[in-house]
Amino acid sequence: MKSYIEKAGLGKILEKVESSERLSVEEGLQLYKSNDILALGYLANIVRNRLNGDNTYFIYNQHINYSNICTNLCKFCAFGKEKDADKAYEMSVTDVQTKVRERLDEPISEIHMVGGIHPDLPFEYYLEVLRGIKEVRPEVHIQAFTCVEIAHLAKISGKSVGDTYEVLKEAGLGSIPGGGAEVFATRIRELTCADKLPGKDWIEIAKTAHRHGLNTNATMLYGHIETLEERVEHLAALREAQDETNGFLAFIPLAFHPQNTEMANLSRTTGMDDLKNIAVSRLFLDNFPHIKAYWVMIGPKLAQVALSFGADDMDGTVKEERITHMAGADTDQAIGSNTLVKLIKEAGRIPVERDTLYKVMQVHQ
Repeated sequence: MKSYIEKAGLGKILEKVESSERLSVEEGLQLYKSNDILALGYLANIVRNRLNGDNTYFIYNQHINYSNICTNLCKFCAFGKEKDADKAYEMSVTDVQTKVRERLDEPISEIHMVGGIHPDLPFEYYLEVLRGIKEVRPEVHIQAFTCVEIAHLAKISGKSVGDTYEVLKEAGLGSIPGGGAEVFATRIRELTCADKLPGKDWIEIAKTAHRHGLNTNATMLYGHIETLEERVEHLAALREAQDETNGFLAFIPLAFHPQNTEMANLSRTTGMDDLKNIAVSRLFLDNFPHIKAYWVMIGPKLAQVALSFGADDMDGTVKEERITHMAGADTDQAIGSNTLVKLIKEAGRIPVERDTLYKVMQVHQ
């Protein structure tokens, strides 16, 4: 295999990967420019197996999107709506509790909750939602509010970001999801999401979460107008932040879905690009414990293949996902845990049910 990798022009990178040496930004770009997907997969699989063996993680979780009313209205987003738009909605605390109560017969260990940047909801609403979920399901881990939402909550509460985290933790917040990162490059944000939190601020809010005992995830939305260089810069910024605080649990490459967005003229990502982003992120983000193949965005079949291209996590059951599906996703809105176990086993891996913080709950041999 070494000769094959050398023929692909990646011999020096193979040497660094085998000796656990950090890849440079230039080498990250070289990987992105390579069209030998099998060589990339082979390299990424070395790192994946070193860090996680054959274990492939999943979680029994439930998604709740409390409102799609949003002041940012990013061009790549089909979810966010103005307050008076036809499809705009917001859930009351009771509505959220009803969603949780509907699935009390299922062994859900995590509730994943995000929404738009709502212009009117008071800070107390967010605290009441957290408390309301805990009232119905006291033991559940709540992973909620992207760094973009946290910046908004700090603003409307009149508190510092750190103090905001402490109040949210007291109300029941357990960790922070990775959304809102998009692509950190200023050029991209000016063209696609000018009103959104700047990339450097996203990173600072994530690092502040880590300093306050909250783990987070991280994402990158790829496949729109970003350059390969901007992708690598994004990964480099995350790697540097992780060196500093070591609070990121997983990186999730998010494939852009253009339907119903202001960028609907663009094509969807290809399978090659999806696998490449997973492989490159596994190779470049040497200090991230986990890389997710998010089946909601790339489909369960490709997510299954991605387990041999660096991914060691397939996310979870999800139950009801609105953000990607409003942008034209044709995947299911939910997938059974038995199906996830089957997909993972068929890929020659060991299905491991986890909690949010990657504590092993059950190994399916």
